[in-house]
Amino acid sequence: MTELTAPAVPAGTKAVLLLSGGLDSATVLAWATRAGYAVHALSFRYGQRHEAELARARALAAEWRAMQHITCDIDLRQFGGSALTSNAAVPKDRDEGAMAHGIPVTYVPARNTIFLSFAMAWAEVLGAADLFIGVNALDYSGYPDCRPEFIAAFQQMANLATRAGVEGATRLQIHAPLLQMSKRDIITLGTSLGVDYAKTTSCYDPAPDDAACGHCDACQLRLRGFAQAGLVDPVRYQASP
Repeated sequence: MTELTAPAVPAGTKAVLLLSGGLDSATVLAWATRAGYAVHALSFRYGQRHEAELARARALAAEWRAMQHITCDIDLRQFGGSALTSNAAVPKDRDEGAMAHGIPVTYVPARNTIFLSFAMAWAEVLGAADLFIGVNALDYSGYPDCRPEFIAAFQQMANLATRAGVEGATRLQIHAPLLQMSKRDIITLGTSLGVDYAKTTSCYDPAPDDAACGHCDACQLRLRGFAQAGLVDPVRYQASP
């Protein structure tokens, strides 16, 4: 398992954390909270077809005693360009080779850039120097904004684009603690931190009753991670995946 050591920070250090309600962001929330950060959680209602994740985000923020939890409304359906913000079909039952090749239609153009920009703005208002995001460069679906190069470039830009960065009062740092971890290791870490994964959702195409489909890329990556960790995924699926 990849070792992950929490940073030594004074208790109550302010941080802005992107919280989707999914497995990865829930793990980062637990990790940052355990490390002593005073988390200000930020979620987005952006026209996603899997909006059920927002209820999970609210519950997680409450359970882990986030200082604040804000949900911003930005309607990316006006642009389209993704199966998650349109009526386009979500790919199902793709094998590992297919998932590792190319950028799938579930990629939402510039989503993480948009989300981090909002987080950067809020952090500057709060006087916070730390941003947390749950991106992962190993078990992911080929999204360009989940790569370490993107995170490094955005951090550099953030310190050029803010008054705090230019004046030197605060140097923003983007923490992506799961970046080089497999889904198995993320789940093992979260379980050790006390994350209740039954309260998370990863599915891109859930049923009207919020049951996960079990066949989209996100479900398959999640299920494989739990199996490799020797655990059973506690969320409810539409049928046996």
